[in-house]
Amino acid sequence: MIPIIVSSVIVALIVTASHKFITGDGDFTLMLKGKVKPQTFQDKVVWITGASRGIGEVLAKQLATLGAKIIISARNELELERVKKQIVDLNLGKHGSEGIEILPLDLSSGEDAIREVVEKAVTLFGGAGVDYMIHNAAFERPKSTVLDVPEASLKATLDVNVMGPISLTRLLLPHMLKRGRGHFVVMSSAAGKVPAPGQAVYSASKFALNGYFHSLRSELYQKGIMVTVVCPGPIETSDAPDTSTSGQKGVKEKRVSSERCAELTLVAASHGLKEAWISYQPVLAVMYLAQYMPSVGFWLMDKVGGKRVEAAAQKGNTYSINLLFGRKKE
Repeated sequence: MIPIIVSSVIVALIVTASHKFITGDGDFTLMLKGKVKPQTFQDKVVWITGASRGIGEVLAKQLATLGAKIIISARNELELERVKKQIVDLNLGKHGSEGIEILPLDLSSGEDAIREVVEKAVTLFGGAGVDYMIHNAAFERPKSTVLDVPEASLKATLDVNVMGPISLTRLLLPHMLKRGRGHFVVMSSAAGKVPAPGQAVYSASKFALNGYFHSLRSELYQKGIMVTVVCPGPIETSDAPDTSTSGQKGVKEKRVSSERCAELTLVAASHGLKEAWISYQPVLAVMYLAQYMPSVGFWLMDKVGGKRVEAAAQKGNTYSINLLFGRKKE
């Protein structure tokens, strides 16, 4: 009798885990953490780059509701003003307009310009410093082959996605170390974990971010510096392409919403996760394969790579499992 009960329990656990894996929008560890721990952000100063739209804008709004004091940065000051006005008008945060500061920032402007912004940031809110630095700003061009990326685009991608965040981090770190605490939340990408055919330069920039920030954490963890690297797959934003095709009207890539991505990012940060993956299938499965069975994962990407670039050129579904079987359905 006991063996039957044990077997039934094991089968039930396997079925439950399989269902969560198939239908979930994050890795197992992230899903087990449940909800955001709001006390983590209460009255803390959180600085967000790329906050004028997309995930950055949503993060700002969600953090305001959690009682954080926020600094929002981007190149477009008018859009930052719009975000601040929405937060205030909707009464999203307990601090009102006093809890939101705008700092225009161009991550490609060079270290001297970034230094001026950092020096100003640490004096805001009565010199409270920065508790959380969310590196969200990124440059991403339309998918293309590796030979079709112009040098200007290559430089722009690396300046904004790699050099900018690293410079900002290097200049902010001494202030955090002086206080004995600080938490970097890095919006990387699934393209920073697995090959991304059609996005070679973007993928390279995200691999670089992962390597830098994981190394930084290992060096400074004992000094109070935490790092959470977030790797989203396809996310639904205002910039997300319409992947409907004339042959398959209404067929689109399945994307996690910006709101859900921001929520899961804050779940990961509030629980102190070192890395988190956010995506639906089949992207999550490929990430697991590349992480734990790299030969299989890389074989899979080699098989679909050329077809993925073709699908992107036709504005089709570049994440469809049908690419594996040579079908151009989506």
